[in-house]
Amino acid sequence: MQLSEREGLELWRKAVTASVRSDAPDLTARQQAVLMSVALMPGPHTVRGLAEHLGVAKPAITRALDALERLNFIRRLPDNSDLRSIFIERTPEGMTYLRAFARLVLAAASGEESGGKPLAKRSNAA
Repeated sequence: MQLSEREGLELWRKAVTASVRSDAPDLTARQQAVLMSVALMPGPHTVRGLAEHLGVAKPAITRALDALERLNFIRRLPDNSDLRSIFIERTPEGMTYLRAFARLVLAAASGEESGGKPLAKRSNAA
């Protein structure tokens, strides 16, 4: 599938719009990049490695990991061979979020505006 820049942006807009309409957490672009890197790239993952991969400072990665950990999308584990280091792992909840987001992207690509099965429906009571 070859997309123009406009078509690529429209696909992304539809997927993000469907995500925003759901009850799923709104992740920043950095948080999404960190979560997808941990989930889709072979590990082990460290703050230093993620910072190098994404080309951002370690404190920015730490802040993203803090937010993702509060959502239970990642977990930190000690590196028993180097107690100064920690490993970052994806969690089942993080993978559930990513699978739901992938469905939104696929639905947008197929022309569905709602994204098929939503991440979660927002209630109208506010």
